[in-house]
Amino acid sequence: MGDYEKFKTKVYQLTKIDLSCYKERQMKRRIDSLISKRKITSYDEYINAISKDKELLDEFVAYLTINVSEFYRNPEQWKLLENEMFPYLFEKFGSSNVKIWSAACSTGDEPYTLVMLLAKFIPMNRIKIIATDIDKQVLEKAQIGIYDEKSLKGLPKEYLTKYFTKTGTRSYQISDEVKKCVEFKQHNLLKDTYPAGCNMIVCRNVMIYFTEEAKSEIYKKFNAALKKDGILFVGSTEQIISPGESGFSTFKSFFYKKM
Repeated sequence: MGDYEKFKTKVYQLTKIDLSCYKERQMKRRIDSLISKRKITSYDEYINAISKDKELLDEFVAYLTINVSEFYRNPEQWKLLENEMFPYLFEKFGSSNVKIWSAACSTGDEPYTLVMLLAKFIPMNRIKIIATDIDKQVLEKAQIGIYDEKSLKGLPKEYLTKYFTKTGTRSYQISDEVKKCVEFKQHNLLKDTYPAGCNMIVCRNVMIYFTEEAKSEIYKKFNAALKKDGILFVGSTEQIISPGESGFSTFKSFFYKKM
């Protein structure tokens, strides 16, 4: 299909997304599939098309960023967060000063789940989650806060009853009181400045798409963004093999503490 290296350079100039940091075979396969779907035969032709057509560009970024998300994904980890991690954070930092960043938050399922769990411990008006993603389209969906049954299938019924209103045969709207607790921003993990002074960073099911070099760099930046003894919460397939190299120690499965 042409020169993929040249294509990566042009994509970076256009979007500031560095494809060199993603696992190449996996990413190239996805991009080739999208280009073929559009009946385009070369990378040059495709980069020209997305340079001129905003809808095509938005489609490309959304496709690239692989948004798979649901509420309460891997329930045992959320139970551990509620029963052990939050009490630890409150004891260490105080319940009124907890700063949590949901990185690569996709359609908002994760930061909204964090709010609902935190509300068991502290009043809603004291909860503020920073939620970021590279994809503007998913952030817009997150701010609207309408979800289908599939996204909510794992969420305990108590939260569904308390914080959602049915809006159609298979869709639900999350309450404004939960939405108010989350501040959504566009952010590129590979190039933008990270929020400082976090007590916890939640970044799940994203790192699997990056190269080992990119992962190592991101973990070090997460470490710098956390206060001492702060916690990094990762996905179920993303255990860090040598956490000490990035300044972490294993706290619990999928939870790492800044040393």
